[in-house]
Amino acid sequence: MKKICFISSSGGHFEQLQMLRPIMKTESFIITEKIDGIDMKGDNYYLQQINRREILVIIKIILNAFKSLMIFVKEKPDIVICTGALSTIPFCIISKIFNAKLIYIESYAKVETGSLTGKLMYRIADKFYVQWREMLNVFPKAIFKGGIY
Repeated sequence: MKKICFISSSGGHFEQLQMLRPIMKTESFIITEKIDGIDMKGDNYYLQQINRREILVIIKIILNAFKSLMIFVKEKPDIVICTGALSTIPFCIISKIFNAKLIYIESYAKVETGSLTGKLMYRIADKFYVQWREMLNVFPKAIFKGGIY
């Protein structure tokens, strides 16, 4: 059985990841951002929350990259399913370095323009899904199957 990593940042990205609960099997795990004051249920892994406009953004990305590497080496997922955003990029890149399959689902909120994370993941993902038909104009090789809601 293949091991699957489900990864997203917090907020709406995590909400979208939760829509995939029906396909989360026993051989899977979740990575998301740790939010102060919010107790997430389950044995999840946590990355630092990143805002690209904050001063410590580069340091947090580097710290998340090291933590992502440790998680990847421990868990050894065969497939990574990601709904974004910034904090997930190091893990996704590491997954490609170690030949895991990367599936990226562009945000439901993106109807006419791609997200910054989506633009990067479009280049490296094995499968790239959009949730709006109009997004095929932005990502022509993407797969459209409708929204996950």
